Amino acid sequence: MASGKNLIGKDDILYAREVIAGRVHRTPLVGSSYLGQQLGVRLYFKLELFQKTGSFKPRGVLNKLHHLRPEEAQQGVITLSAGNHAQALAWAATASGISSTVVMPAASLRSKIEATRGYGGEVVLTEGDLLKTCLAIQKERGLTLVHPFDDPMIIAGQGTLGLEILEDVPQVDAVIVGVGGGGLISGIATALKAEKPGVKVIGVEPEGASAMSQSLRRGEPVHLDRVDTIADGLAAPFAGQHTLAHVQRYVDDMVIVSDQQIVEAMGLILERCKVVAEPAAAASLAAMLSAKVSPPPGGAVVCVLSGGNVDRERLKVLL
Repeated sequence: MASGKNLIGKDDILYAREVIAGRVHRTPLVGSSYLGQQLGVRLYFKLELFQKTGSFKPRGVLNKLHHLRPEEAQQGVITLSAGNHAQALAWAATASGISSTVVMPAASLRSKIEATRGYGGEVVLTEGDLLKTCLAIQKERGLTLVHPFDDPMIIAGQGTLGLEILEDVPQVDAVIVGVGGGGLISGIATALKAEKPGVKVIGVEPEGASAMSQSLRRGEPVHLDRVDTIADGLAAPFAGQHTLAHVQRYVDDMVIVSDQQIVEAMGLILERCKVVAEPAAAASLAAMLSAKVSPPPGGAVVCVLSGGNVDRERLKVLL
């Protein structure tokens, strides 16, 4: 990698952009004058919920699959995911002629399970430890693991989103990103800091799944005994070695919001911006609404809406 131990560099992200060009959407970045006025900033949303499969995940997955050796591609790939990465891997692998197996929690949203199968992935549901189950099947079948977040090629692919933000809002002062395992914020922060070191990059975690914040305090990856949040996309029970290293190097702050604050943000995004953000995506705005993040008055702030995979039944309960 270009930037030292465990760290990717700008060149890795630029190469990833070439790899995925034409295979993913250049998602819109839009302003919200009403919410911006309420918060005293120039507020923008990066609408990655309009990405293929409904989240940012295909960026990293396509980059990772590109780097597989021919024998790895022929044998097939496997991953573990609550939903968005599952769908992205199934879609990208099928499009690339590669078989995919996805280990998902038994309690995953039915819509995400069905979507993963619809994209061509074999879904294995488990009530046990996701990683242990995944690694056991990987060994048994000789598959290649495509990690949801802790992989340099995944991080580089996600970093292409950061390049787009800089191109669309070159004057950006702060970018706020929801954090699960940390792959998205690692890539975005690397891209932003390479071009504009002064931009603030802030991560947001839910109260019931704060593995990255705890890992930063400990100085090493922490594995949570349990997670409890409505934001399933931010419910990774551990931070990775690679992602922790990037967050330590490039991310300016990590804040924590409640599930209720996330729900309030979802409602405002729906009401004012006319788009449906899943809880994990709404966490970025929740950090602003709860005053956990205080950018300079009048500053240009981008909230990343990372995905929109939430079904109608869940919306009825939440909103």
